[in-house]
Amino acid sequence: MDFNQKIYDIVATAESKLTAHFTSLNNVAFLNQKKVLEAFQSNNVASRHMSQTSGYGYDDIGRDTLCKLFADIFHAEKAIVSPLIASGTHALTVALFGVLRPNDKMISITGAPYDTLRSVIYGDNIGSLKDFGVEYDQIELKDSKVDLHAITEAFSKSKYKLAFIGRSRGYEWRDALSVEEIGIVIKHIKKIDPDTVVMVDNCYGEFMDIVEPTDVGADLMVGSLIKNPGGGIAPTGGYIAGSTKWVDQVAYRLIAPSIGMEVGSYAAGYMQFYQGIFLAPTTAINAVKGSALMGQVFADLGYEVMPAPTANCNDIIRSIKFDTSEKLIKFIQSIQKASPVDSNVMPIPWAMPGYDSEVIMAAGTFVQGASIELSADSPIREPYIAYVQGGVTYEHVKLATMYCLQDLLNL
Repeated sequence: MDFNQKIYDIVATAESKLTAHFTSLNNVAFLNQKKVLEAFQSNNVASRHMSQTSGYGYDDIGRDTLCKLFADIFHAEKAIVSPLIASGTHALTVALFGVLRPNDKMISITGAPYDTLRSVIYGDNIGSLKDFGVEYDQIELKDSKVDLHAITEAFSKSKYKLAFIGRSRGYEWRDALSVEEIGIVIKHIKKIDPDTVVMVDNCYGEFMDIVEPTDVGADLMVGSLIKNPGGGIAPTGGYIAGSTKWVDQVAYRLIAPSIGMEVGSYAAGYMQFYQGIFLAPTTAINAVKGSALMGQVFADLGYEVMPAPTANCNDIIRSIKFDTSEKLIKFIQSIQKASPVDSNVMPIPWAMPGYDSEVIMAAGTFVQGASIELSADSPIREPYIAYVQGGVTYEHVKLATMYCLQDLLNL
């Protein structure tokens, strides 16, 4: 696409406003890269850890060292890192079923969980937690913040085995939770009931700060390798990190109660997982820098954006509000047009499994559905909000922003 000079000028003006913010983000990337490098060194990662394995995968040194590496990076006692985990929802499902038993109660203290997790928790006759006798309560956010008073009231009435915190926002018009906020909430819960297992859905949030939820008391932290910690390299997989007691329980559910993490091979080899976590601090910040630029450009044009362009980002998602479905759809289609893969494809709204309204999704990614690569999606319902995430290079997000500007200005 040939961009006119007006597009270049709009983007240059936005970039000039972000200099100090980018310096701050670069420092976060540096400190996290240092942490990751030191974890590689302390675990003596070597070429032999990248090798493929087959069959049962007994004594798979690549798998076992990768788990230790993630545990060290996230300052956790133990971690499961596995290509056998198909998605973030799968990782969360395994973790929930690993901890909860019939007649236990769980509570979400950040409102409704992400769309695809709702049926896992309270779907009917599909093998959900509800079907297995697990009860569920929910506390809504108050002014986009966790309601500590409501938590106190709920815990005074019920004993909860597990408290669930969703760090990102799903399809909601709010900012993600910071690690600092999560730490305050965990401290509050543990003061009321030290035995409650606090589990954090950390999808989209890794390496946004120099600390993670496991640094502030989370018993379990869960994420997807085709988001931040995969660095745009990992082809599949997920992780669960936290205390040994609960990670072991999750391992028994992931594989088998008699086996745990003693088996689990991967014939393709582990190099992409090691390389992905090594690149992750920089890749995640590239995504945030690109997101900040896109946010600044659209804010300058009068659009509402969330979070604010120079605010500290707590995940890699940028929300942009449009006044018509036509503009929303055109924006998503422009992201697809700017993609390196399937740029010739025209996305249209469709009934996507697990969602209660039609969804339009741009995902011209090398790894199918990889949210750390530039993608965008939205449910087609009011308010018309596009949720943009990822971008393994800043320059790609910059170009995509220019594509969107050119198409919307010509609409």
